[in-house]
Amino acid sequence: MENMSITNAGNSSTVTMFIFLGFSDYPKLQALLFLTFLGIYLVTLIWNLALIFLIRGDICLHTPMYFFLSNLSFIDICYSSTVAPKMLTDFFQEQKIISFLGCAVQFFFFVGLGLTECFLLTAMAYDRYAAISSPLLYTTIMSQGFCTCMVAGAYFGGFLSSLIQTSSIFQLHFCGPNIINHFFCDLPPVLALSCSSIFFSQVLNFLVVITAGGSSFLILLISYSYIVAAVLKISSVEGRWKAFNTCTSHLMAVTMLFGTALFMYLRPSSSYSLSRDKVVSVFYSLVIPMLNPLIYSLRNKEIKNALWKVMEKKCFLGHE
Repeated sequence: MENMSITNAGNSSTVTMFIFLGFSDYPKLQALLFLTFLGIYLVTLIWNLALIFLIRGDICLHTPMYFFLSNLSFIDICYSSTVAPKMLTDFFQEQKIISFLGCAVQFFFFVGLGLTECFLLTAMAYDRYAAISSPLLYTTIMSQGFCTCMVAGAYFGGFLSSLIQTSSIFQLHFCGPNIINHFFCDLPPVLALSCSSIFFSQVLNFLVVITAGGSSFLILLISYSYIVAAVLKISSVEGRWKAFNTCTSHLMAVTMLFGTALFMYLRPSSSYSLSRDKVVSVFYSLVIPMLNPLIYSLRNKEIKNALWKVMEKKCFLGHE
């Protein structure tokens, strides 16, 4: 199969498809891994979809913060879906094959959605700053039009950055081997198979990550500096705690996403361990999209109240 997926053109050969090794390091755990990842993916879909419908259906949740949160849930569904369905079906395949184009498309959407989430979390930090520092002007500052522009800007920035990275990587020459020691088309294992010089792609990738991720991280730091300053101006301890408590879920989501992204993509290639990094990849590609709605739901009274309303309504209708 490996030879069939490499075509010869003159004296050179070109890879037409890749073969994933998947989780071949754990052959005795294949059934357990499949059930675990299936469970994670189903929880991701159910919780995020439930959060979207809950926010859309409750007029009390039609605020900028929940508008951003529903978009975050939508991104998490799409983000995990770029990896999970293919990975789950591959557990039943003897040869885990993906075409060259399919690999490029998967990489484009995975990176694009990941960077979009970074930008969206940055917008959510500004939303929290506006809510805490200017509560009386909050609805004026965070108008529907402005929020929509911020979300659209997040998508534009995320997918433009991804297009640059995808173009720089998949225009390289891949002549074989074509075996990717991973369960999806991620940056380090794909670059490791290139027969061309990868220096330019590595530099460009570093610049994109620094520009996109670094600018987002800088805005986050500035926003939270202003948030802390605004919280400290609140006279009562209870008021300070209530104000800061509105940011804790966002801080947890930011820490998880940016922490794993910095670990994975801002290291020298000599420090990569593909077997170890597969475990880290599971966390940021599957676990984080599952945890985000749980973090926001379990720590949010308004979400809990909206959920109770839905449950009470269903119980009432069921007894009629």
